[in-house]
Amino acid sequence: MIKTYESYLIKLFLKKVLNISLIFLSLVIILSIFEEISFFKELDMKIIFPFFMTLLNAPATLFEIFPFVFLISGQFFFLDLINRNELEVFKIHSLDNLKIIKILFLTSFIAGLFLISVYYSFSAKLKFVYLDLKNNYSNDNKYLAVVTDTGLWIKDEIDNKFYIVNALEINDNLLNDVLISEFDKEFNLIKIISADEVNIENSKWIIIDPIISKDNQSKKIDSNITLKTHFNKKKINSLFSNLSSLNIFELVNLRKDYKSLGYSTIEIESQLNRIVSLPFYLSIMTLFSAVIMFNIKRNRPVIFHIILGIFLSVLIYYCYFLFNLLGESQKIPLLLSVWLPLLMLSIIIFIGLIRINEK
Repeated sequence: MIKTYESYLIKLFLKKVLNISLIFLSLVIILSIFEEISFFKELDMKIIFPFFMTLLNAPATLFEIFPFVFLISGQFFFLDLINRNELEVFKIHSLDNLKIIKILFLTSFIAGLFLISVYYSFSAKLKFVYLDLKNNYSNDNKYLAVVTDTGLWIKDEIDNKFYIVNALEINDNLLNDVLISEFDKEFNLIKIISADEVNIENSKWIIIDPIISKDNQSKKIDSNITLKTHFNKKKINSLFSNLSSLNIFELVNLRKDYKSLGYSTIEIESQLNRIVSLPFYLSIMTLFSAVIMFNIKRNRPVIFHIILGIFLSVLIYYCYFLFNLLGESQKIPLLLSVWLPLLMLSIIIFIGLIRINEK
């Protein structure tokens, strides 16, 4: 059973998390709305539509900054206890600082489990709807690419002709085992081009030793031919870079599809590790806020704590971002890129927790 003091501390901390989350969500909406208005300004859209799009995208953005929400929430939690002299009251009743920190750690961890199991799926779904709607108003909305268990599929339109491309594998600049179906604007089949390899380094694809099937006849071409498209290696890679619109199960399935295609799964592995590590990340950031509050003078103004929290959040964010880049570029092992910053932060916290009960 949760004791009365535990219930009080948990409710106070979660209240701070909710309030700080709402503040950050408001900031995200305010900063994002201008970008959406700029995107839709030349389209005949009602003014409410950019606001609607902003609301769809905001939860996913908030998910990314939850660690810093917990850091600042922890600061304000301890500020409340200090200003009300409640820490001294707790000590009188044999509740030391370490026990309070333990309660916050477990609360943050459980909150993290809720966020990755419920909130993340919700925000990913909204992000998917957001990207799907925005694609309808993008100049590239008729150019599609997806990865399934049958390989890479691309739909393209050039000079009133439609192309459906299927490739079983991607190998650096090459598509392997490629089948290109060409249709007219009425979607009547014109011809089918098959090839073992297609170079996609730029938007003029080089089809190597193709076989062209037309009018029930097939002919092998001994020389390479080119095909103008809207896609190249860089664009194809970028189409699959926004993984925040997929929930955990969809990421796992996509990873399986990527492996069957021979496509790099590094970004997916990185995203999955970041999601799984979130409960630990939130707990560590909460501990970090406790270390900060117990190791600085208690007569500091509130603005000092706000500035300090934002400064540390930015510092940790860029450190985490740097390690993430090193992992995705394979300069260091992927698991190390996600967990090493947390380990380093844990060591700093462990040092700060020494003699914490004497604070």
